[in-house]
Amino acid sequence: MVRPSTLLALGVLAVATAACAPASEPTQAGPSGAASPSAATGSPAQACAKDRLALKTAGKLTVGTDKPAYEPWFKNDDPTNGEGFESAVAYAVATRLGFTKDEVVWETVKFDTAFAPGPKKFDFDINQVSITPDRAKVVDFSSGYYTVKQAVVAVEGSAFASAKDLASLKDATIGVQVGTTSLRAVKDVIQPSAEPKVYNDQVDAVNALKNKQVDAIVVDLPTAFYVTAAQVEDSAIVGQFSATGGTPEEFGLVFEKGSTLVTCVNTAIDELRSSGELAKIEEQWLSAAAGAPELK
Repeated sequence: MVRPSTLLALGVLAVATAACAPASEPTQAGPSGAASPSAATGSPAQACAKDRLALKTAGKLTVGTDKPAYEPWFKNDDPTNGEGFESAVAYAVATRLGFTKDEVVWETVKFDTAFAPGPKKFDFDINQVSITPDRAKVVDFSSGYYTVKQAVVAVEGSAFASAKDLASLKDATIGVQVGTTSLRAVKDVIQPSAEPKVYNDQVDAVNALKNKQVDAIVVDLPTAFYVTAAQVEDSAIVGQFSATGGTPEEFGLVFEKGSTLVTCVNTAIDELRSSGELAKIEEQWLSAAAGAPELK
């Protein structure tokens, strides 16, 4: 996400390279301006072999994230345990690259430092960093590993807190911030009977929920974690759903600009996605464990 500063407070609860292929083939740009695996000498498998990767420490994959490491992205503030969505993703990528769990080393990296200009002390960073054009000018990103979804938040025990599907929200009075993907999602996906109440600032929508001026609010899922943890007492995530239209917001792994790891990591992410493993990790940690069931 384009992560608001408030999301850094989520602690109560606790998103460009050449390497891999025959030199005779033309260089192809990847999603972050990186050269594709068809841009370098050797087959993709050879160029992405563990012993040929350009690493910060030979034989080790160094992964950065912030501390505290918040749930549900990490579990018990411990990235090394493989639990929580982003820890699980990091280890799944590492496995695809040929690393065992004890060959993964974690570095503490402040959120905004991860995508600031300059050299990095990690091979890649994972910390709910949204892929944006401005950030991509100074760091490289992997393919998206998580598409940010929308979430419905209500006060526990209220009329719509137990909604099991989108149709059950038709008669709800929904609060939402102006100019957001959340507003579009309310209108296009939920399509409530009454026009949503639109607020200039997110905090105004949150206060409306606190004061029972609306039945529920819709925000992106990472923000919903924060709302329920720190802003609205006795609130809960009713569920999450996918927005339609527009360019989806995606979290990407962050690399030092020019890192030759990008295409190899992209291959790993593509394999995780096509095999269904990435979806299983998301279901386990961002749906079941986070108490955010899918609303359809």
